[in-house]
Amino acid sequence: MAMPLFIYLHGFNSSPDSIKARQFQAAMTAAGRADDVLVPALSHWPAEAIAQTEALIRQHQGRDITLIGSSLGGYYSLWLGERYQVRAVLVNPAVRPYELLAEMLGQQSNLYTGEAYTLTEQHLQQMLAIDVPSLSQPQNYLLLTQTDDETLDYRQAVDKLTDSPMLIQQGGDHGFRQFEAMIPAILAFSEGRVELPEVPGLPSVDS
Repeated sequence: MAMPLFIYLHGFNSSPDSIKARQFQAAMTAAGRADDVLVPALSHWPAEAIAQTEALIRQHQGRDITLIGSSLGGYYSLWLGERYQVRAVLVNPAVRPYELLAEMLGQQSNLYTGEAYTLTEQHLQQMLAIDVPSLSQPQNYLLLTQTDDETLDYRQAVDKLTDSPMLIQQGGDHGFRQFEAMIPAILAFSEGRVELPEVPGLPSVDS
């Protein structure tokens, strides 16, 4: 039987070279599972990013797929999870990015690639078009969030995923400190198990 396939979706102005993406790929490579991870370079256009990921899901139809979505990638993962009924691990996910990014319209540059583009109202409309009002299968989602996220209000994700398994850690940051410690939990979740670790220095918060 084929092992689960992971598709990692990076966040806003990020890339496959992001720290968490590289950490996850390194862990999977060390486990002899490098071929079980896909990390697409997502377009800054939300509709194109969704289409890119849908193509990968369809290409691997028949395999057990788990999405790992960071920040804006977490928002995408909610829509994709609902459409394709696949599991998704959401790492400090954006819940209403069309509101958050409304204050950042104008010139942007990808932090990793240097690609320059203009963030427009059309970007926000494409995000709003894939908003998920409610979750049909909340058990398909695992929320990993830290309370000191300087970019997003973690409580929005907690409220959105109130019926899903979650790990809320006191402290941390938007990049999700000590992400490597979460990888065993991500692997377990891809196989239908919820095994949430305790991380020294980042105590869990009751949800």
